[in-house]
Amino acid sequence: MWNRLPTTAIRELAEANGVCIRPVVHEVTDTDTGHVRVVATPCGATLASKCPPCAQKRRVLRMQQCREGWHLEEEPPGPEPKDPEEKPDRKPTRRVRSTRRRQDAPDLPHLPIEKRTVGSTFISRTGKTYRPSMFVTFTLPSYGAVREDGTPRNPKTYNYRRAALDAMHFPKLIDRVWQNLRRSTGYQVQYFATVEAQRRGAPHLHAAIRGAIPRELLRAVSRATYHQVWWPDHSTPRYLDDELPVWTDEHGYVDPATGVPLPTWDEAMDELDADPEARPAHTLRLGSQVDMQGIIASEGDADRRVAYLTKYLAKSFTDSLNAAPELTRRQRAHVRRLHEEIRHLPCSPRCSNWLRFGIQPSEAAEGMAPGACGSKAHAEHTLGCGGRRVLVSRKWTGKTLKIHQADRAEVVRQTLLAAGVEVPELERIDASVVREDGQQRFQWRVWDPLEARAPVYRQVMTRAIAQRIQWRTDYEAAKARAGPTNAPPRPPDNQRPLLGVASVKGERSELT
Repeated sequence: MWNRLPTTAIRELAEANGVCIRPVVHEVTDTDTGHVRVVATPCGATLASKCPPCAQKRRVLRMQQCREGWHLEEEPPGPEPKDPEEKPDRKPTRRVRSTRRRQDAPDLPHLPIEKRTVGSTFISRTGKTYRPSMFVTFTLPSYGAVREDGTPRNPKTYNYRRAALDAMHFPKLIDRVWQNLRRSTGYQVQYFATVEAQRRGAPHLHAAIRGAIPRELLRAVSRATYHQVWWPDHSTPRYLDDELPVWTDEHGYVDPATGVPLPTWDEAMDELDADPEARPAHTLRLGSQVDMQGIIASEGDADRRVAYLTKYLAKSFTDSLNAAPELTRRQRAHVRRLHEEIRHLPCSPRCSNWLRFGIQPSEAAEGMAPGACGSKAHAEHTLGCGGRRVLVSRKWTGKTLKIHQADRAEVVRQTLLAAGVEVPELERIDASVVREDGQQRFQWRVWDPLEARAPVYRQVMTRAIAQRIQWRTDYEAAKARAGPTNAPPRPPDNQRPLLGVASVKGERSELT
């Protein structure tokens, strides 16, 4: 029956059943038996615009990670130590600057940091013990008056340049927040945070913080936190699009009119270090609005906040600007203007936009052009925030995301085994499996795109959908047999087997 369905219908059916719609097809050869399997693995996309099922499963996994570490009462296991052999032979050179605080920034208390991550307990008048945590939102300052839809009332006076620079360096400012919080509270504050876009396009941070911190102290940290960008001055462009620096094999980029080599990045930074009156190229600060809420694990608001924290993880930055399906004409104009500013500002020492300001980027190479930097920070769908959308402290749960995924898979596995359902061992074709002679047993090869015609995609997808439906039926039946007391703690929304496996004999096989 499914063989008669068009490809679009199969795609819609896959989305409805939580199956990856753009799987990566592999050919796995068992060197012991000669069997060849065609295996399709999920693409693992994090944005719904690319693959809604994979993005939703990733979001649910993040929800599990956030929920598990928020209200711990005991110290989590420490992160696995790094292999000393993985450390680089030489440490990258770091320019040391004075750590003296700015005179216009208020001082903060500096307490010895205890070796604990869990919050303190409080006893109510009734004698009940509570261990509250917090949900905090940090925002950036104003760049000009805006309307309810986030667009500026006067685009001519709106400070687009500062908004762009703040967005591009926002993660560094948030790092300072956690440093100041730990020094001011005296314990190792742990957090699970997500970076989202406000309607005006500026990033803001929602953070689940383990333990309770006095609200006045949080406000003081917000007021006193800043980050200085010590880069060469890039306030005024030196070169325009019609006369850009020219590449030469001998000196790198040179002035198009005089042929004089442009200063390299290291030379420009040396000049900045030698200037006693030098000032930072940009200084970031947080806005005055700080939303703080106390959260208790036993109350229902905790789960609602976890869902709110991860609400927009499957959407791009621009998708989350407005609750409506599409941006209005005024909002699109605002996004284009902000993106135009971001596109021509440098995002890192290696950014090609430094050529516009008369400086050779670090690791300069032929073919660089201002406005063509490949960093995600310059993309319109990120609006300057090209880094991670989820920020998790190392001791939040003491586990990596892969371990969390394995834990959820184990819950499913044990539930199915308890109900007498056979669980496929996916590790049996893992690339790490070796033969008796120590050689790799299973050889994985990405299917040649020229071979992945529509019949192959159709066969892989129909197998995956059938497998998913059967798996869900077995799991629901297993939960019903286990009863409410032995049911798994959370529904396994993000678990799925391999999308489709076809086992054949011989040197070559095709799904038809």
